Amino acid sequence: MRILVMGYLVRGPIAGMTWHHVQYLLSLKALGHEIAYCEDSDDTPYACYNPETHITDHNPTYGLKYVQLLFDKLGLEIKWAYYDANFGKWYGKSAQEFSKCNSDFDILINISGINPIRDWMGDIPIRIFIDTDPVFTQVRNIQEPARKKLVDSHSHLFSFGENIHHPYSKIPDDGFRWQVTRQPIYLDFWKHHHPLLDSRFTSIMQWKSYAPVKFQEITYGLKAESFSIVENIPLKSQSKIEIALGGDGVPRKELLEKNWILVDPMEVSIDPWVYQKYIQQSKGEFTVAKSGYVISNSGWFSERSACYLASGRPVITQETGFSQWMETGEGVLSFETEDQALSALDEINSNYEKHCLKALEIAREYFDGEKILQKLIDACL
Repeated sequence: MRILVMGYLVRGPIAGMTWHHVQYLLSLKALGHEIAYCEDSDDTPYACYNPETHITDHNPTYGLKYVQLLFDKLGLEIKWAYYDANFGKWYGKSAQEFSKCNSDFDILINISGINPIRDWMGDIPIRIFIDTDPVFTQVRNIQEPARKKLVDSHSHLFSFGENIHHPYSKIPDDGFRWQVTRQPIYLDFWKHHHPLLDSRFTSIMQWKSYAPVKFQEITYGLKAESFSIVENIPLKSQSKIEIALGGDGVPRKELLEKNWILVDPMEVSIDPWVYQKYIQQSKGEFTVAKSGYVISNSGWFSERSACYLASGRPVITQETGFSQWMETGEGVLSFETEDQALSALDEINSNYEKHCLKALEIAREYFDGEKILQKLIDACL
C-alpha cells in the first residue's frame, strides 16, 4: 500500500523523537509498503528548533539537513518533503512532487497528531491519528475546539493509552472512538548487546515539557510531579542512577545532594546513534512516568523504555496500568512506592542476566514493529 507518514523530524531534530518516528518508517518498509514522509510547519512562525543554537524560529535549514542525513544513514530511500505554511514553500528531496498537491496515498499516519490536515490530503481515504500522549490528548479535545476539530478530521484514531476502554481507566471520555496501539520498534536496529554488570541505571527525561492540565478537579501532571516517590532512592540503594535530565525547573542542587548523577540531555540527544549507544551501554533503565499517566491508570508505556528492552536492558518504571496488558516481574519491573522501587533494583542486581534475556523476550513479544503496524493497518481496512 502507499502510506504517507507525517511527524516531527524537521521541526524537532532530537534523537528520542527521531527514533520514535523512524521506527514507523522502517517497520512499514519491512512490511513491503511504499512509504513517504511529509511534515508541515503548522500555522506558526516558530516551528523549527535548532539544537545547536537553541533557537526556535521559522528556519528549517538545520532540520532539513538532519533528515536527509538521517534517511541516508538508515538506507531510507523514500520521498520526503517539508511544507512551510507561513511562506507557502516546499522543501526537501521531493519538494517538487509534493508541491503539486498529489494526494496519491492509501493511508496517512499522523504520528502524535502533530500535523494539520490540509486540503491536498482530503482524498486519502484512511487518515490515522496516533495519540502518543493519552489523558492529555483527551483533555485537550474536551477543552480546545480547534484540537477536537483536528482529531475529527481523521478517519481512524489510535491511542497509546491501552487501558482506555477498561473500567479501571480514568482517561476522560472525549466522545471519540479510540482503538489501542503501542510504539513499534524496528528490532533489527536494536540488537541484543551483552549485559554490562558494572554500568549505571540510566534514563533520559524532561522534568517539565508543558504545564499540567486540570479536568473535573483532577490535575494531570508531568514527571516533576511523579519524582517525589523516587527522589531518595540513590541515598538508599547501592545502585548508581544517572539521568540525562532537561526541562524547566529542575532542582539540580537538591538532586545532586541526594546522589543522583545528572548529565546534559543534549549531549545524549543531539545525535540518534549517540542516544542509542547511551541506552545500550546502560545497565538498565530506572525512571518515572508522567503523573497524568499514573493517576488515570492509562496503560501507557514509554517508547524509550521499549528501546531499552529491545537492547536487552531491563526496565524499572512507575506503574501506569501497563501490567494489565504486558507481562511484568521479569525484564520489566513496575513500582508504585519507594520500597517497591528499591526491591526492583535489588532484584535486577541479584539476577541481572536473567532479566536481560527476559527484557529482549518482552521486546520481541510486545513491541515488534512489523506486528504492531500490520495490526494497525488491518484494523483500518
